[in-house]
Amino acid sequence: MSIRAILLLLTLIGAYTAPQSALASKCPSGVLNPVTDVSWQCIFPIRIGGLSIGKGDSGMPDPGADSPSVLCSCNSGAINRYGIGISMWEPARLIDTVSDPYCMMPLGFKLMNTGGKLGGSHMQEDGQSKTFQQMHYYFFPAFSILGLFYDIPCIAEREFDVAMMTELIPTWNNEILSLMIHPESLLFANPVAQLACAADSSGALVGRPVNSLFWCMGSWSGAYPLAGSITGTDYVTANAGIAARGIYFMARMGLLKESSSDGCYTAPVPIWSKDKYKLQLMKPVRDDSCRPIGQTGLLWSHFKHPPAGGDNFSWMVFRRLNCCVSY
Repeated sequence: MSIRAILLLLTLIGAYTAPQSALASKCPSGVLNPVTDVSWQCIFPIRIGGLSIGKGDSGMPDPGADSPSVLCSCNSGAINRYGIGISMWEPARLIDTVSDPYCMMPLGFKLMNTGGKLGGSHMQEDGQSKTFQQMHYYFFPAFSILGLFYDIPCIAEREFDVAMMTELIPTWNNEILSLMIHPESLLFANPVAQLACAADSSGALVGRPVNSLFWCMGSWSGAYPLAGSITGTDYVTANAGIAARGIYFMARMGLLKESSSDGCYTAPVPIWSKDKYKLQLMKPVRDDSCRPIGQTGLLWSHFKHPPAGGDNFSWMVFRRLNCCVSY
């Protein structure tokens, strides 16, 4: 069977297993502007050797403090490669969480009309709100697009690309299917496992998510089930949780890479390190700061969702980049 036939089959399956649309939203027509839409102070602090530049977001502790040494060494075969350790936050990924299926937020257009299928929803259930959104994951090497830091070899991606569209993933659109593919959900998507997430919420409050509690996303609910439905009380942080879950989803698919502490290589990781990521809301209302995974919306989510429309969200993902730069 061809790749095109497989994608068509997955789309048809997803269309008949997805929740019905309960939100009416309009795909924005504006194209992403990396100069004005990205909050560039989020790249700080930058460490070059033993020198630290900038204080980061609102003076919060730097959660990515596993930087390379002042002088670093990498094994490149028979001869070690020596260099200077560099560490920074790289704006490298984009994530859409959209109620309007196939709405490509960075490009400003909608790929196709699904006839009311696959759309987002937001409803009250047992005293809690439940939100469903589609997720799009993009490679967005902002440094390369703007011609910055070309002399840092660890910035591997040089082109914009679409890496994931959940409209094509049946398990994202149906929690039962997700449970069948990811049976570990039974261990973590339950009230007992979620009790441990209180510690992660406290850590995320001060910019230090707890990596060992990988199934937790602080105040943004849990990483499981690996589907587009999430429970919560705040619609903006529910979308932040879906975006963060998208990062973890890519890890479970074997498509997420993280840089090593010594800056010598990047490698796929099956379990994410939450303190290596932070999110900046770009649309519908731009946030001037970045948020660690799980930080409570009481600190930042106010006035970020216009009453009329605005049910499509776009997030910039800043990841921690460690690099041993030699010349």
